Amino acid sequence: MKLLSFLSPLTHEKTWGCVKNDNVYDLKKQLGDNYPDLKSAISNNILSELKQLKLEHPDYALNEIHFLPVIDNPNKIICVGMNYPEKRKEFEQSTNAPTLFIRFPDSLVAHNEFMHKPNSTNEFDYEGELAVIIGKTTSNVSKENALEHVAGYSCFMDGSVRDMQYTWFTSGKNWPKTGGFGPWLVTSDEITDPQKLHITTSLNGLQVQSESTGNMIYSISYLIEYISRFSKLEAGDVIITGSPGGVGKKRTPPLFMKEGDIIEVEISQIGKLKNKILDC
Repeated sequence: MKLLSFLSPLTHEKTWGCVKNDNVYDLKKQLGDNYPDLKSAISNNILSELKQLKLEHPDYALNEIHFLPVIDNPNKIICVGMNYPEKRKEFEQSTNAPTLFIRFPDSLVAHNEFMHKPNSTNEFDYEGELAVIIGKTTSNVSKENALEHVAGYSCFMDGSVRDMQYTWFTSGKNWPKTGGFGPWLVTSDEITDPQKLHITTSLNGLQVQSESTGNMIYSISYLIEYISRFSKLEAGDVIITGSPGGVGKKRTPPLFMKEGDIIEVEISQIGKLKNKILDC
C-alpha cells in the first residue's frame, strides 16, 4: 500500500490515508480518532489490517490534497553519510564504519512544497536518498531479522548547506524545511528486497544522480542492526540511508540549487518526490 500524511481539503486538519489510482482515501475519517496520524497507525501495528478495508469511495483526488511529510513527527531521524562508493571517492572518505548524523523534525518538508534555501548560502546541494520508516520497537536487533522491523520506504531529498557542513554534518543538515520527505510510504510487504531499488535525482529535468541501492556499502539490514545497538528505535522513526555520487559540490564547475529550481528524487517501486526551491 501507499500511505501518506496530508491536510484535508475540507477541514484543513492533519489526516492520513492511502493512495490508489490517483485517488486518496482518508483513513483517519474511516478508522476514527484512535489512529489520529500515520505514526499512530504504525505504532499500533495495524498496517496489515488496512489491506482488508473496503476502499469503495475515494475522498479526494490526489491533486486536491496538500501533502505533509510522510511522518511529520518522528522521534528520531538518523542519517547515513558516505554509503555509496562514488560518494566516498568524491569526498575522499576512508572511515571504516557508518558515518551517522541527525536531522530534526522541523527540517522536514513535504512533497510539492517549497524547500527553503537559506539566503545566507550559495552552496545549497542536493542528495537523493532512500528513507526507511521503522515499524516497531527495535533494540539490538540482528541484521537477519532487521527488515521485519521496517514499516515501509519513501523518497528523501537531503538538502545540504555545504558551507555550514563541517566534520560535524549536523549544522549543514538542519536548516528549516531543507529535507524533502515523500510523497508517501510504500509498505514493506511490497518491497521485499530494498537493495534492488534504483534512485534517480534530477535538477530542472537534468539527471544528476543515478544509482542502485544494491551498491550501498552498508545495507539497510546492517544499518538497522548497527544503529539499534546504541539507540532504541520506535515506530515512526526514520533512517535516511545515504546518497549516491554526483552531488553538486564535487562537480566541475559546482552545481548548486537556487531559487526557482525543481529538484526531484525518483525511486523504483516507490514514486517521485518533487520540490521547488525558495530563497528564504
